[in-house]
Amino acid sequence: MRFESPWAFLILLAIPLSLFLRERFAGRRGSLRFSSTQHARQLALSWRQRLAWVPQALRILALAALVTALARPQEGKEQVRDIGKGVAIEMVVDRSGSMGAQMKFGDQRVSRLDVVKKVFEEFVTGKGGGLPGRPNDLVGMVTFARYSDTVCPLTLAHGALSEFLKGVQVATRPQEDGTAIGDAIALAAARLKTAEETLSRQTGKDQKDFEIKSKIIVLLTDGQNNAGRRAPEEAAALAKEWGIKVYTIGVGGEEGLVQQDGIFGQFLMRMGEGVDKETLKGVAESTGGAFYMAEDADGLRKVCREIDRLERSEIESLRYLDYRELFVPVACLALALMLFEIGLTCTVFRKIP
Repeated sequence: MRFESPWAFLILLAIPLSLFLRERFAGRRGSLRFSSTQHARQLALSWRQRLAWVPQALRILALAALVTALARPQEGKEQVRDIGKGVAIEMVVDRSGSMGAQMKFGDQRVSRLDVVKKVFEEFVTGKGGGLPGRPNDLVGMVTFARYSDTVCPLTLAHGALSEFLKGVQVATRPQEDGTAIGDAIALAAARLKTAEETLSRQTGKDQKDFEIKSKIIVLLTDGQNNAGRRAPEEAAALAKEWGIKVYTIGVGGEEGLVQQDGIFGQFLMRMGEGVDKETLKGVAESTGGAFYMAEDADGLRKVCREIDRLERSEIESLRYLDYRELFVPVACLALALMLFEIGLTCTVFRKIP
């Protein structure tokens, strides 16, 4: 708490001065003459006499409260507002049939898609895996097999991502299976193009209040483009035109070979055609991004750390104090004390003359 006008407390010095002057220069009080006060002195003091000081004390307290109100007490609460030049991220995840191949995740072997989902969640939330998280960034998710779909729109509410991820499964029907990398990149780029509009709609503020430092696509796939209307190079050109960088990550074995467990032990099995490194590298470099390979979960986390290092938000903290005026209840207290003092002096402590 603070006082806006602390100099007002100087008025309190007038209270003891006024009491002193009153006692020093006040006129003689009315009196009656008695032949002797000996017997009167032997009488006990009444409760009225014992409490004769109360009205004057109430008046002093009322004056002190008025002075305090005049000093304008204020309660201040520090507010911290983070002003960010954030990053808008679209995670583009392959869910074609080959993503069902097993991959090492800690001491377990789970599907490539499950590994990607787990590491993606760590990348966004920072829970586990040694990743710091992206709390100030817009994050969305596009999945693709033969067709591309927006699974999670760009959002600041990252807690919803876990629920969206649960619904992402490997494509099992032949009419769904395929790898439409170009279409997926184009869809993600279109979503990022309107990122400021999305952020404005979610926060209720004007688009001019936001500055997105960077827009990026993180593509994770274990195959080659073999479906869709657009070629990866065509989609990359579109992303470049809109100022969007594409980071591409090849997941699993480079030649499409994965280690599987059988009744006679472990063996290598071909799953898909393998990662098209040349195409993915070309897409990334043409947009200012980079290409990586990730053989397992640890390798994927390492790649995410590198991307996290390259694409960080700029956060500036603005601190200010929000004050609330408290003089009204103090002034009301002073008024109540004065009314109480007046009531006592006019009734119980009334003097004649």
